[in-house]
Amino acid sequence: MNKIIIRGVLVSLAIGLVVLVLYRSRFPFGRNNSSFAVVSQKEISKIELTEGGRKLSLVKVGEVWLINGKHETRKSGILFLLRILMEIKIKSPVSAELFVSEITDKGIGPVRVKVYEKRKLVKSFLVYKTASNSYGNIMKMKERSKPFIVYIPGYEGNVGSCFTLNELFWQPYTVFNYLPSEIEYINLENLSDTSSSFSISSQNHHFTLSDMHAELKGWDTAMIIRYLSYFTRIPFEKWAFEMGEESMKMIENQQPFIKITVNTTAGKKTILTLWEKMADGQDEKTKDSDRLLGRTQADEDFFIMRYFDIDPLLKKRSYFFPE
Repeated sequence: MNKIIIRGVLVSLAIGLVVLVLYRSRFPFGRNNSSFAVVSQKEISKIELTEGGRKLSLVKVGEVWLINGKHETRKSGILFLLRILMEIKIKSPVSAELFVSEITDKGIGPVRVKVYEKRKLVKSFLVYKTASNSYGNIMKMKERSKPFIVYIPGYEGNVGSCFTLNELFWQPYTVFNYLPSEIEYINLENLSDTSSSFSISSQNHHFTLSDMHAELKGWDTAMIIRYLSYFTRIPFEKWAFEMGEESMKMIENQQPFIKITVNTTAGKKTILTLWEKMADGQDEKTKDSDRLLGRTQADEDFFIMRYFDIDPLLKKRSYFFPE
């Protein structure tokens, strides 16, 4: 009888050991320390980011996500954040010494991330954004938990950049999005070739084309209508948040390349200013042949535009006249 009991105990211990090994192989640093990915039983409906005394909430309302209950989010941005939350994995642990030197000593505070299913909190962790690794982050489950560098499989970019409280990052990357019927006035000022500058006025489907001094004659109405249609959607590539104050002032002191002003029938005015951009990683005097720096009067931050996206608007005055 004693042998049977002992044998049963040994079998139970063996099973327990196997379970423990399997569990530790799945969560080698302990589940409470390293389970960053969200395992959603229903649907993520709210993501809350807090940093210092600031807070940003992304809430799903129907089929759209809203930023702080006001603006609709950029679809690609929220989809990528959801992918990060569900696929995030540990790349490597971070030693206590490295955490102190790269985070504590540099005064980098965390972004607290909270993920909800309706009102239920399903995940919470801390993101310490840093340039010390290519993934742009060190993360912890709690302040006293172990720190890790995390990533998502198949993506080698900066994961940490997504955990930002800047509302501009989450809004659609769009400069102009107007139907031709919504446009009342356009002025394109070509600062490198003023003879190419022009303005267009639209009043009840009656158009006028002018140079910088007077109204012009002999232009093609069809070309005006086509040009107005190009303003239906003009996007930019990304924000240039990494630009320092010195770089921004240097750009501001340079003469812009193009300035485009658009007034709408609803009274909205957008002024887009474009500067030539220097190529990344090249000689300081090498201009980027694919991209420009842009800014509107609504924000102080610069963004990067591809020539491919803005080129339809960069017409010369001669474009509107029959060949």
